[in-house]
Amino acid sequence: MPSDLNSLRQHLCFLQDTIRDAVCAAHRTNSTTTLASVAAETISDTIYQIDKVSEVTILAWFEQHWPSDEPVELVMEGIEELGAVTFPKGTNPTATKWKCIIDPIDGTRGIMYDKRAAWSLAGLAPQRGADTNVSDIVVAAMTELPTTKQWRADQISGIKGCGPSGIVAEKVNVLDGTRQPLRLEPSRATDFKHGFASLCKFFPEGKTLIASIEEELWSQIYGLGKVASPFIFDDQYISTGGQFYEIMAGHDRMIADIRPLVLRKLGYGGSLVCHPYDCCTALLVTELGGVVETERGEPLHAPLDTITPVVWIAYANASLADMTRPILQRVCRMKC
Repeated sequence: MPSDLNSLRQHLCFLQDTIRDAVCAAHRTNSTTTLASVAAETISDTIYQIDKVSEVTILAWFEQHWPSDEPVELVMEGIEELGAVTFPKGTNPTATKWKCIIDPIDGTRGIMYDKRAAWSLAGLAPQRGADTNVSDIVVAAMTELPTTKQWRADQISGIKGCGPSGIVAEKVNVLDGTRQPLRLEPSRATDFKHGFASLCKFFPEGKTLIASIEEELWSQIYGLGKVASPFIFDDQYISTGGQFYEIMAGHDRMIADIRPLVLRKLGYGGSLVCHPYDCCTALLVTELGGVVETERGEPLHAPLDTITPVVWIAYANASLADMTRPILQRVCRMKC
């Protein structure tokens, strides 16, 4: 593992430890009503009060802890009005070495109601100005933001091109800070029978069409109504990072987020889709042997910004991808 990139990986983990602790503290001292109140509306999403907790924490952390010899530009929802945000503070973006994209809380809607864990996500790419892309990310980290009843929060980080040996996965005891190794392995199943595989349909907009695509997909692969008990299970985890975790942990075999295709077909606008900051940790899945691709079967390719819609499909392994890809593509073309 390259020592310079490993040092930056450790910094991202340290940042996310700080975010996790701040979110946990906010839950201890604020009501659900307060944390779930709307703080702002942006062109890409709604900012809730719990999001503001992490925003303040991140800006202070970068000013105090980011290494001055690794100048960085920060990309994060909610700070667009500040212009270019760089560290050391005031550095011209053209003089920065890195671009860091962050989703402080991915899964806000679940964690603000203390319903399901969220994740803090970060990806680091060499600075290429406006051309810097999700595909350029070389270091990624994601840290679980637990509900109040959880004693454990997992953390996964890694470096591009190092394979499974470059992944550092730990389970952290949030009560005393102790850490233990975490074993992650995507499913090796070659079919979907009796497993979880889902298409994202979190919100009312587009849900009917997405469900229609999902039903047609399984109809073409296995047929419907042929067994007494269904053997494809669905899980709607409103967190892209959380969904990536479910793939890495071997819990889910496929997850597809095709909302941009569906909403474009239906003429909906707004913030109801995945953005680059949501999928900035995809390399962790692929380094462990999973597959993350676009609807065209290509690697993810999107600018490191806060507004670009992203379609992604994640598979636990290449066999599942090879089996499903042509059928899903055909169904999407037919319906979208």
